[in-house]
Order: sequence, then C-alpha cells, then structure tokens
Amino acid sequence: MSKRASALLFLLLLFAGAVYFSTTLQSPLLSVLQSINRSWNTFSTGIGNLIEENFEQKETIEALRKEAELYRQSHLLLHEMATEFNALLAENNSTFRYEPRVALVRTIAYANFADMTKLWLQMEDFNASRLYGLIYNETAAGIVTARDGRPLALLNGDYQCTYAVFVGPNKAPGIVRGRNSDTMLVQYIPTWVAITVGDEVVTSGLDNLFFAGVKVGTVKSIELTGGYQNAVIEPYYKGNDPDYFHVITDIR
Repeated sequence: MSKRASALLFLLLLFAGAVYFSTTLQSPLLSVLQSINRSWNTFSTGIGNLIEENFEQKETIEALRKEAELYRQSHLLLHEMATEFNALLAENNSTFRYEPRVALVRTIAYANFADMTKLWLQMEDFNASRLYGLIYNETAAGIVTARDGRPLALLNGDYQCTYAVFVGPNKAPGIVRGRNSDTMLVQYIPTWVAITVGDEVVTSGLDNLFFAGVKVGTVKSIELTGGYQNAVIEPYYKGNDPDYFHVITDIR
C-alpha cells in the first residue's frame, strides 16, 4: 500500500471515529442523510404514483376501446338490419326506407346531487326542440330532453320520464312512467288486452323515441283503475350511473 493510500485510510478512520464519538459532528451529518432520505422517498413515491396513474390510464383507454368496439358492432348490426329491411321493402315495391341512427354520448354530472335520476350529457348535434330515446346495454334507460338549451337525461326512475311501450305477448299498448329507483308504472293499458305478472315490457316505437322492441322490464303487479289496467314493472335499467349511453337520433 502506498503512503498516499495509507494516509487517506488513516484520515478516514479518524473522521469515522470522530463522527462516532462526537454528537457535534453527528448532527449535521444525520441532517444531511435525513434530507437525502426524504428526497428519495418523495422521488420514489412520485415515481410510484406516476406508474400507478399510467396503469389506470391504460385501463381507462382499454375500457374506452371496448365501449367503442361495442358501439361499432351495434351500429353495424343496426345497419345490417336496416339494409335487409329496406331490401324487403324494395321487393314489395315500397318507397319507405328504414335507417335508424344512434349516437354515443357521455355523462357529465348530476343535475342535482339530491336527485340521481337527472344527468347532464355531452351530446353532439343536440336539438333542444325534440326528445330522444336513451339506451344502455340494449335496454331502455330513459329519455333526453332540454333544460336551458342543454341535453338532460331523465332516467327511468324520474317521474317526468315517459315513453310508449307494449306489454306481454299480446302487445298491450301503454305509457310507462318513472316511479322510483326500483319500479316504473305502465298506464292506460286497455282492459280487453290480457296481461299477466311476469310479462316482458318493450318499447313500441309509436312515440318516435325508440325502436320497437327495446327491452324495458317485467310486470310485477297489475291493478285496475279508471277503466284501464296499470302495471307496476321492474325495469332492467335502474340507474347505475354509467359513463356512456346511446341516444337514438333518428328512427326513420
């Protein structure tokens, strides 16, 4: 070992001994080490949060891709059905054409925190002078109306949410209305059309809001009032606050 190396080793040993036995030297050194440790913890936590956010963003992107794929498949299915239907009409020399259109819309926020049945929507080409049918996972979820010129979703539980339906295999006509978070009420069902508990309720399409046959719910009980039948139904969609809906923009 060279003299220079020996001297350096000796100085290091002296410094280590001084630090070990002297609190005066220990304090600033510990302060520096603690500062380095805090900086490292902050840095490592930041890196961890960044990695976690990156994974969450990837999951969000993947979820959006699945939503977009579902929308694309639904749109293609509707287009295929419309094409076949129009071909059938052409075979019978009819000039009528059926070209349903739907749009994917995003929820923004509740219109009122005390009311979970009203949601603001982000919707392109919104026409404040008309109503729209609202669909979630191939079931009727409510309607879209205008408030202050903005699109507002009235979900199935809202009393102002109404649309035309058929009840059961005999297609008993009626108007469904929101009742509460768990049930809806189908009113004005003719008494001469038989309905039973367990019958499925679907949209009739007679109000130009929905296609015919969109599933709404099932009959839980029936009552007679004012010369009509009323049916309490359990809707398939109960307002589980999704991020996206489909809006029927045209059913021609």
